Amino acid sequence: MSKKQHNASGKNAKETEIKIENPDVEAEDVLVDGETEAGDTEYDEESSEIEALKQMLQEREEALEKEKKEYLFLMADFDNFKKRTLREKSEIIKNGAENVLKGILPILDDFERGIDAIKDDATAASVKEGMELIYNKFVKYLQQNGVKEIPTEGAVFDVDLHEAIAMVPVDDESMKGKVIDTIAKGYTLNDKVIRHAKVAVGQ
Repeated sequence: MSKKQHNASGKNAKETEIKIENPDVEAEDVLVDGETEAGDTEYDEESSEIEALKQMLQEREEALEKEKKEYLFLMADFDNFKKRTLREKSEIIKNGAENVLKGILPILDDFERGIDAIKDDATAASVKEGMELIYNKFVKYLQQNGVKEIPTEGAVFDVDLHEAIAMVPVDDESMKGKVIDTIAKGYTLNDKVIRHAKVAVGQ
């Protein structure tokens, strides 16, 4: 083999080696690229899962906050209901005898009329004394049970306490709109009016 042929043969062998090596490099590059694409896909899936979990957590927190507010509202409503029930129960106990005590008031009126009828009768002094004794005990008993007389003498007319039976002309300007006379006494039971005072009012 001549030297020229030897060199040509060596050149061909070198080119063949390059040609053989190139496919390996390209394959390696393709493999690396494939691995990168697979890694990106896996990362995207993990990110989507994290976002979904964050969204779920936010929804749960919002639901919990809503339930908390509803619970607090129900607790406040129940507390108001309990207070109202206790107040009503207390009122029932406090004023439970209202009808009974209200029915006694006409008897008290009769006592007062009886005492007035004999106040100038000297022969009935002992009777008057006995009636006044019973009357005072009666009044004391009513007071102990929360019954009080509504003040009327010189008082300013109050529709919540008084019932105007008559309007009386007055010369004194200061007496206009005030009680001039009491026709029938009024009473309260534990500050609740059970009978309005019947009065004449200055005009």
